[in-house]
Amino acid sequence: MDLFRQILSFDSTTGRERALGEWLATHLEAPSVETFEVGDGTLNVLLRWGDEPRVVFCSHMDTVPPYIPPTFLEDRVCGRGTCDAKGQFYAMYRACQRLAAAGRTGFALLVVSGEETGSWGAKAFAKTPFRAPLLVVGEPTDNCMVSASKGTKRFNLTFTGRPFHSGYPEYGVSAVELFVDFMERLRAAGFPEDPALGATTWNVGRLCSDNPQNILSPELTCRIYFRTTFVSDAEVVAWMRAQAGDTLRVEEFGGDAPARYLTLPGFPAKSVAFGSDAPHLTNFDRKVICGPGSITVAHRDDEFLAFADLEQAISNYVSIFDSIAL
Repeated sequence: MDLFRQILSFDSTTGRERALGEWLATHLEAPSVETFEVGDGTLNVLLRWGDEPRVVFCSHMDTVPPYIPPTFLEDRVCGRGTCDAKGQFYAMYRACQRLAAAGRTGFALLVVSGEETGSWGAKAFAKTPFRAPLLVVGEPTDNCMVSASKGTKRFNLTFTGRPFHSGYPEYGVSAVELFVDFMERLRAAGFPEDPALGATTWNVGRLCSDNPQNILSPELTCRIYFRTTFVSDAEVVAWMRAQAGDTLRVEEFGGDAPARYLTLPGFPAKSVAFGSDAPHLTNFDRKVICGPGSITVAHRDDEFLAFADLEQAISNYVSIFDSIAL
């Protein structure tokens, strides 16, 4: 576990992962080790066992803030990145070592940057000439294979009010009230339930209206992040575009569509509501998503990974390669 401890000792919150990438490139052992500049100061790292890998294992080195150093207990390790997603690529590396020790070849490990804020490492790697038949993406899925995942749609919103003395609100328009009205319309929108992925959900972040308490807000800005389904993805975009007007500017800034993924016999499978790098890594024919740990503790201060889940993941990754390669 010393290698895992060292990996977890790096503060690789998004934007700060270059040091970890450089360390991985010099400390992980493989016949071929390459680094790729992402373009924002971060790195992707590719390890190969064989010139033309048939299976590529992949996860991300960046984590959400704040950095929390690891604590190793009897049955688990706690700390930032333990399951999302340093535990993923650590398990994949151990699986690669087992495969190499058994004389196998034709596999690779790709560790990317920037997944948590836009999959920038994955998008950069997709522009390279590298191609392979199967990608295995590590995410905390309780060691289940993902049958389908929700899409994401992101929007910047700017509500424009008319400031006035708060004692006389009838003479002005509060941008905060415009935001409240928008949220009431959104709750009443009634996006359809998806038989595979369930309800469409959303979250509001980066909310700002920096007006004094005695003046109606002239402007409120925020970001809204949707988790869309097969039946709601296009409807969400159309609904948001329809909200734009004189008092609301709607700016679309990316996302991805809901997707189905390869599942293999003998592995439990389920759908998930979180996103991953998988949609953006377009240089692979088929994709599997699975890994140790639970999404219910990812991005939390009590994030942890059980050692039993870690060992199961290593065995799973070896079995995935064997099922594809044989």
